[in-house]
Amino acid sequence: MLVMGIDEAGRGPVIGPLVMCGYVIEGKDSIRLKKLGVKDSKKLSHKQRINFVPELKKLSSSITVHKLTAKEIDSMRTTTNLNKIEIKIMQGIINKIEPDKIIIDAIQSDVEKFHNYIMSGLNNKQVELICENFADNKYPEVSAASVIAKVERDREVDMLKHYGFRGSGYTSDPATIAFLRKWLENNKTFPDFVRKSWITSQEMIKNREQKTLRSFN
Repeated sequence: MLVMGIDEAGRGPVIGPLVMCGYVIEGKDSIRLKKLGVKDSKKLSHKQRINFVPELKKLSSSITVHKLTAKEIDSMRTTTNLNKIEIKIMQGIINKIEPDKIIIDAIQSDVEKFHNYIMSGLNNKQVELICENFADNKYPEVSAASVIAKVERDREVDMLKHYGFRGSGYTSDPATIAFLRKWLENNKTFPDFVRKSWITSQEMIKNREQKTLRSFN
């Protein structure tokens, strides 16, 4: 019996990709995964997450990672919303592997509606599907997916040091906001790794344009 846990990292940041992971394990190995002590990635330090990855890979029969760049997110959001984008990615991961049981950290508060959305795009309509909010706190398979997704996103963000970026990518991070302001001041627009469809980006561009107009008056 194949059990798949699905979770993402990078849904909210203004900088960097959204990373989705489908972590698959044989049902008989679930106890070993639980004993490993893996937790929701948000409760682990960067070093702890890195240290977990080799063991998680050993236990897994399949790991699928899907990365959506900031530019791709911006493009897709012109015709749909982020929830539908994520649901489509999840459906693709599930249909690729076709596990016997799926556990997903639901991205909507209306879990029943989210469950129905996911099921509508699955090839196997008889599959056991569990969708819960905060599933990464309860199910080790989802915790494992959370850790791998977070490690992959951190790796992508770390590569942005080449551009002088040292923040987390979240709007609550002062280093992220400072980087965006400085970049916009020097380049008049944002690079492709910034989500231009985010309110933070749009407000910064709007404020800059207004400031430019005032300078001509």
